[in-house]
Amino acid sequence: MTNGVTFDFIHRFEPGTDERAPPLLLLHGTGGDENDLLSLGRALSPGSALLSPRGPVLENGMPRFFRRLAEGVFDEADVRRRAGDLAAFVAQARAAYGLAAPVAVGFSNGANIAAATLLLHPEVLAGAVLLRAMVPLAESPPADLAGRPVLLLSGTLDPIVP
Repeated sequence: MTNGVTFDFIHRFEPGTDERAPPLLLLHGTGGDENDLLSLGRALSPGSALLSPRGPVLENGMPRFFRRLAEGVFDEADVRRRAGDLAAFVAQARAAYGLAAPVAVGFSNGANIAAATLLLHPEVLAGAVLLRAMVPLAESPPADLAGRPVLLLSGTLDPIVP
């Protein structure tokens, strides 16, 4: 419980020190947790409020944000459900902490859930930085992303996301 609110996600919140800096939603990769990307968030946008949830799904004891059926094969029904859960958490956290819509910063599985949330619930996020993301849905719904910048970063030698 934080600020008298019970949240559905275990998370870390660091208040911002610069009102002009956008809040960041930090989404870890498989096996990470709510602490993994805090230093990256601080470096990317000094003064930003940082909201960092732990993925609620366990795969062989490792936290993630949604189930997968095999390496690179997502359980799309679970992706959709978990994107809705994340959108609800962000809305709840915004109200509890007095935040503007955050920019998602996701790595791997965190980037995938950020992309799915942006496509399915675009009103929740102000934009996204997606590190090593894959296409989360075979058929993406039409989404109006006008005014929501997205930076997608991948490596040419990445064996999963070439």
